[in-house]
This record gives sequence, C-alpha cells and structure tokens, in this order.
Amino acid sequence: MDYERYARQINLDGFGRESQDKLLNSKVTVIGAGGLGSIVLQYLTSAGIGEINILDYQDIELSNLNRQIIHNETNLGQLKVDSAKEKLEKLNANVKINTFNQKLEKKDLDSNLKFINESDLIIDCLDNFEARYILNDLALKYNKPLVHGAIEGMHGQVTTMIPGETPCLRCTFKTKENKDKVPVLGFTAGVIGSIQVGEAIKYITGYGETLKNKLLSVNLKNNEFLTFKIKKNPNCSCNGTN
Repeated sequence: MDYERYARQINLDGFGRESQDKLLNSKVTVIGAGGLGSIVLQYLTSAGIGEINILDYQDIELSNLNRQIIHNETNLGQLKVDSAKEKLEKLNANVKINTFNQKLEKKDLDSNLKFINESDLIIDCLDNFEARYILNDLALKYNKPLVHGAIEGMHGQVTTMIPGETPCLRCTFKTKENKDKVPVLGFTAGVIGSIQVGEAIKYITGYGETLKNKLLSVNLKNNEFLTFKIKKNPNCSCNGTN
C-alpha cells in the first residue's frame, strides 16, 4: 500500500498507519447522494475508506447544484449515484464504489439488504424523516452504528447512534413529515457533512471522541454550536418495551 496519499493524516499524533489501515479495511454505506452526501462521499473517499456503498434513486436537477457539489451542469438529468461514482473513482481509484439506484421503503425492513449488513457504519444523508425512520429501523435490525445529519436553512444537527448503547432516531425526534422542499444555503451542507465524516472516521479508528449520546446543534446564522446530552426513551421500540 502506498501511504503517501494519506501522509498528512497518518502524521497526526496518535493516528498513524494503524488508524489508516482501519479506514482502508472499512466499508461504509452512505444513504443519499445530495447535499450532505456530496460532502460525505468526497471526504470519505479522500480519507481512504476501503469500500463505499451509495444509495440514491433521484436524478440531478438544476436546483440541486447550490449544495450538491459532487455534481455539475453536465450531469443534469443523470442519476445521482452514477454521477457520484464517476467523480469518486477519479478522486481515489483505490476506493471501491458500489451504487444502488433505489429508494428506501418500509418493505426493505423485511428484505435482506446484504450491502448494509456487511457495512461497518451507515451515514444518514437523507432529506426527510419518513426515510430516516426507515433507515433507523434498518440500523437497529442489522446492529449497525448510524451517523445522523440533517440541515435546514442555516441550521444543522449531527449525532452518532449505536444500537444498544445510545438513543435511536425515534427516541430522539418526534417529527411530522414536511412534504415541502426544505430551503437551505449550500455551505450548511458542507459544514454538517464534514462533521458527519469526522464522526465516521473517529468511530472506525477510535481516534477522538464521537457524539455518542450527544446531539450537536449548529446555528450558522450566528455561529452557535451547542451540544446536548440525549437519553433513550424507555418506551421506544429500540428498547424492546413497545
């Protein structure tokens, strides 16, 4: 393995080749190749994650391009997963990129999603809570850690959920679905997506402290970063009591 590409992170005090090898031997599934996914996918690939699964079902629209910076005008009308794969393979040819052109649906809870079952970690880059709750239940089903991220306007939030150790998404949020397209300034996705990547790298390598049992709330309008402790809901189905 040529470690020169990763020299700047390997040289971090306490990181070293051992942590880099953990990244190179890991498999991460990213759900969504839009605003958050654009950032998450590029930084995971740059960091040297060994294998990345991308799930998305949408085509690229012009209104996506203010934040979905992995895509460009030449990709309009193309599947997001295809556009993302093309860019990522040019960014780091050593990373294996697998794509799944499909939408998360409740029926998936009864299916055998091998690509999730074989992953070390899932990253939530979705844009609606209906799909997030399905993803939450899949993470619990397959006992996989889930890095949640969400954005709206100039606000965002991140937490890392580990089955059996932390609250799940249903414990933490009781959100009614909003069918409207969420307004957002593109750089907000950049900030939150970058934090999600940091959570993934820290979880995989054990280098640093994750947002386990904590929710980071970011208000970029006034540059306010707040961290809240979160606890399991004893009546939530993730605890087996409901």
